[in-house]
Amino acid sequence: MLLSAKPSFAPVGGFNFENVRRNAMLEEQMSGQGFKAPKARKTGTTIAGIIFKDGVILGADTRATDDMVVADKNCMKIHHIAPNIYCCGAGVAADADVITQMMSSQLQLHALSTGRAARVVTVTRLLKQMLFRYQGRIGASLIVGGYDVTGPHLYSIYPHGSFDKLPYVTMGSGSASAMAVFEDRFKPNMELEEAQRLVQDAITAGIFCDLGSGSNVDLCVISKGSVDILRPFDQPGKRGCKHGQYRYKKGTTAVLTKTVTPIAVELVEETVQRMDTE
Repeated sequence: MLLSAKPSFAPVGGFNFENVRRNAMLEEQMSGQGFKAPKARKTGTTIAGIIFKDGVILGADTRATDDMVVADKNCMKIHHIAPNIYCCGAGVAADADVITQMMSSQLQLHALSTGRAARVVTVTRLLKQMLFRYQGRIGASLIVGGYDVTGPHLYSIYPHGSFDKLPYVTMGSGSASAMAVFEDRFKPNMELEEAQRLVQDAITAGIFCDLGSGSNVDLCVISKGSVDILRPFDQPGKRGCKHGQYRYKKGTTAVLTKTVTPIAVELVEETVQRMDTE
C-alpha cells in the first residue's frame, strides 16, 4: 500500500493572516517591557507626470522631511535611469536614491550586452520585480517616464510591486491635490508650454495643501532625442521682503499685573582656579 507524501498543512488559496495574531501577542508582551511596535513611515512628497504631444513631463517638489522636521529644502527627487528614461521617487529618500542607482547600472549593462537602448517597459519590469521581492520593505513609490522606440510611456510603481500605466499619474502625500488639478485640466496631445504649466500647477497644489511637500517645483521634459531638466522651474513658496517696521515704543502694551518673587540662593563653597597660560 502506497502512502501519499502530501502534507496535512497544504496551503489554500486567498490571503493569509496567520501572522496578525502573532504580531498582536508580541506587541502585548513587548509593551510591558517598554518597547513599542514600529510605525509605518509616511511619505512627504508630491510627484507627478503626464504624457503630452511630444513626450513626457515629470514634476516633483524639493522638500525632504523627517517626521515634522524639514531635513532638506532643495532635495532632488527626479533621478536619472538612462539617457531617455527618468524616475521620480517618493517615500524614503535613501531607498529611492539607492534603487534608482542600482537600476541605472543594470540598464547600462543591459544596453552594453544587447547593443541597443533600454525601453521604458524594461525598466518598469525590473523595478517592480525588485520591489515585490522585498515585500514593501523598500519604501519607494516611483513614477517612471521616458521616450523609446515605441514612443512616450509613463508608469507608476508602488512599494509592494504593483504598477499602473496611465496618461497622467501622481504619487506621494500631496498626490490627491495634484490629481485634482490633472483631472480638471488634462487633455490629450497638449502642447509643451500648456503641459508644463499643468504639471507646475499640480505640484504647486501639493505644496500648498500638504505639510510634507514644499519649497520649489522641478520639471523634467523628455522628448525624442532630448531631455531638459528645469531646476528650479518655479518657486511658489519663496519668502517675500518685509516692507514695514514692526517695532513699538516701550509701554505701548499695558501691563495689567506685576508680581516679583525673590529667590534665595545660598552659596555653599566657592573656589577659583587660575588657568596656566605659560
